[in-house]
Amino acid sequence: MPPLPCDASLPDDVAHPDASATPALAARNLLLAGLERFSPDAPSGPERRPGSATRDADPTLVAVDATDRLLLDEAASALRSAGPGEVVVIDDRFGALTLGAAVAHGLTGIRVHQDAVTGEVALDRNARQAARRAFQGLADTFTHLPLGEDLLRGARVVLLQLPRSLAALRDVAEHVARFAAPDVVLLAGGRVKHMTTAMNDVLAESFTDVRASLARQKSRVLVARGPRPGTDLTYPVTEHLTELDLDVVAYGAAFAGASLDLGTRFLLGFLDRVSLGARDAVDLGCGTGILAVSFARARPGALVVATDQSEAAVRSAQATAVAAGAGDRVRVVRDDVGSSLADRSADVVLCNPPFHQGAALSTDAAHRMFAAAGRVLRPGGELWTVYNSHLRYRPALERAVGPTTQEGRDPRFTVTRSVAR
Repeated sequence: MPPLPCDASLPDDVAHPDASATPALAARNLLLAGLERFSPDAPSGPERRPGSATRDADPTLVAVDATDRLLLDEAASALRSAGPGEVVVIDDRFGALTLGAAVAHGLTGIRVHQDAVTGEVALDRNARQAARRAFQGLADTFTHLPLGEDLLRGARVVLLQLPRSLAALRDVAEHVARFAAPDVVLLAGGRVKHMTTAMNDVLAESFTDVRASLARQKSRVLVARGPRPGTDLTYPVTEHLTELDLDVVAYGAAFAGASLDLGTRFLLGFLDRVSLGARDAVDLGCGTGILAVSFARARPGALVVATDQSEAAVRSAQATAVAAGAGDRVRVVRDDVGSSLADRSADVVLCNPPFHQGAALSTDAAHRMFAAAGRVLRPGGELWTVYNSHLRYRPALERAVGPTTQEGRDPRFTVTRSVAR
């Protein structure tokens, strides 16, 4: 497998092609210029429902980046020759790939899979917004589908925003090789600083021909052709955690896979301190469901809602609950930070918040999770949180939920208990 080519800067006229060169390119660039970065918000009150969205307050965050544009340019020839229903887009962040392909090439029947529910919300919102700017009918050019055979059957062109996780990439690549057309081409784009030659190797497990494009504006595309016959699906995988006597099931894009991450392990040691009267519990950002299932097993009278924005996490948590015999007491929901949960509906919330958003370090998700916990907890209810100690979340927890005490600390993690006002 040849290594990735060295980074290269291209002239401005290549990096920024003349939008007037063709009407299709001009239309595409006009569309992309108008896309906005949307994310589901967490306003308080009964109006908050799944699928609500607001514009991000941070003006430095963009809905279209160099990777989106490079992917569309590298795929242009394949997209031009694709027929209705032959194009699949995976993990489009805000709609640039799906809507850009539809406008530039008149495509219909585009099948889209986004692991994050926030991506689905953003794509739908941008399609509706574009319709107000003379791009009529874009919402009818694509359909949301889970990762599986229905998504990829007969696909000839697949556009993918490269995931950071090799497991997630392997899961996608195996699905494409197994279910797409024999002449399918998979184009996977990412930022150079986040790409490794291991990604080439993972794609080569499922395809006979893998190459890398030249870099442009610090992005590049991996192009895979020749799906290997008889490719099997690796995921879901199941691992038995001896220390918990628990079988954990994980799909490719689920955080930490089938292992027990260190933060969750630390928080598990405090579950016996949760109020004995807690009957309605929430695992906020459930991942593979370890916290939810462990609480349900420790409290036979409790009902647990496990919620996550990731489709892979939700499928994993549901399978983990069933494997543990707790499927009747653990309800798994795909939404954004508990957006489907009613106000004042929980006695306890368990939370191991992420400290990254995609490839970027970020505490935004944690703060939104704290706000959600403050909304769903009944007065006197408890939020139990584990986080990296250097993040010093205690003041934020005090503001969002209520009085907060440190319950435990080791060299890396802190566990706190916040009591809802």
